[in-house]
Amino acid sequence: MASDLLIRGARIIDGTGAPWFVGDAHIRDGRITSVAPSLPVDDADILDADGRYLAPGFIDAHCHDDLICLREPERIEKAVQGVTTLVVGNCSFSLYPTTPRSAELLRQHFSGLLGELSADEVFDSFAAYRNELHGRGTALNLVSLVGHAALRLAVMGYERRPATPAERTTMQAMLARQLADGAAGLSLGLVYPPSAYADEAELVALAETVKAQGKILAAHIRSYEAGLIASMDEFLGILRAANAAGLLSHLQSAGRPNWGNVPKAIKRLEAARQDGVDVSFDMYPYLAGSSYVLQLLPPEAQEGGLEALLAQLRDPAGREALRRAVEEGSPDPHAAQSKIVLIGWGNVRVSGTSNPDLKRFEGKSMTDAAAEEGIAPFDLMVRFIEEDAGQTAIVMFQLDDDDLRAACTHRLHMVGSDGMPRPGTKPHPRAYGAFPRVAGRLRREQGWFPLEDAVRRMTSVAAQRFSLSDRGLVRPGMAADLVLFDEGIDDRSTFDSPTELATGVQHVWVAGEAIVADGRITGRRPGRVLGH
Repeated sequence: MASDLLIRGARIIDGTGAPWFVGDAHIRDGRITSVAPSLPVDDADILDADGRYLAPGFIDAHCHDDLICLREPERIEKAVQGVTTLVVGNCSFSLYPTTPRSAELLRQHFSGLLGELSADEVFDSFAAYRNELHGRGTALNLVSLVGHAALRLAVMGYERRPATPAERTTMQAMLARQLADGAAGLSLGLVYPPSAYADEAELVALAETVKAQGKILAAHIRSYEAGLIASMDEFLGILRAANAAGLLSHLQSAGRPNWGNVPKAIKRLEAARQDGVDVSFDMYPYLAGSSYVLQLLPPEAQEGGLEALLAQLRDPAGREALRRAVEEGSPDPHAAQSKIVLIGWGNVRVSGTSNPDLKRFEGKSMTDAAAEEGIAPFDLMVRFIEEDAGQTAIVMFQLDDDDLRAACTHRLHMVGSDGMPRPGTKPHPRAYGAFPRVAGRLRREQGWFPLEDAVRRMTSVAAQRFSLSDRGLVRPGMAADLVLFDEGIDDRSTFDSPTELATGVQHVWVAGEAIVADGRITGRRPGRVLGH
């Protein structure tokens, strides 16, 4: 790597949303030293941008790349999108912290989301996770949130009850240690047991710890269906009580009966900001979401973990009670709405399995896959739980285009892919295409925003939210995390071919070192886990 590089004749998009300008950028020792309409060459190597766009490296504000970064450090599908920083640990899922008694519980819990983990892929602390990543090397930078589930598993296991004052204090101390060592904040996953079992007192206490350390509280809230507004109010109340900064994860309104609620939700966020609550949100640019098969069940069904659920399914009365809950919903108007009642089995697609005997179902809807087996979709779901240890990944077609546009064009929005990478499966295409989709077709064909605003949502907005003070802008003194791309930047991944790599990105630098050069992966690993 040359220590001096001059990128000449680029259309520079600085990340603020200001119009692009033609200029040069000089990089030395991993930093941007100068940006101007014309710079002297001196002894620098020259890269002629030839009028292509130079922007800050894109920041994936919400993804689940925690595990894949250990296994595939080059992160090819993200690098070719122009992504230079990943925010992991979302929705209460992180690979740390553990105690000796909770390590196996956390391994099983995380395996439900991303497939089978080995015992050495969960860690006792943020510091241990960071050190393992640095030891293996990583092409991209990481920002890591502490998963609330790991805290609860370490202190309470899968017990479905409020934490005692002593248990809250223990969780706070464990959280404080991770934050002091450099974790960026705490993530909640209030539909995913055991995070779903927390009460207000626990959540406010943890938010106070986040505030004391000057970090961020992110939340997958309790409902994105009929309970969206009430769930937002709970989150905003927690932020208000603790005076903490917050990030609402993937703002959406799921299920046709609930379409049209995103503008109302945004008004709620704006009103809260008027009252002094520091909150923003992320969202991916697709009409389908993705999760794992256990999300089709009511949260109470997972009390006690997978073994307790399997025991319930073996009992005919318990199995029938679950079937009614899944296919008919709860008579309690305050209970979470059933995904199947809202969108139907036909809008749930199998995207990934760990059991090789179930691979043939990947890419098929639950309706079609069940018909091929001659069984009901519910019985197929049970089969996935029993034979795949609850590790079956699903894609759910559940959102409205007007709602999606309202979220993704609002000023508080930042781009997060919410990708859940599982090699060898048919994942949601957002892991392979979210950023070129925003910079490309949604900007070009759909006219959702100017290119400069699209870049702002992928760079400086997230950098500010996660206190990345030297990233997200093309300015002297900033880290040289940069992407050079052309007008034709495009996502190629689809739901039928979800792992097609994006096109249109020519060069990507992390700390001034090329991880993509002339459209090809270089194999270099200059990334770091960002934090104190």
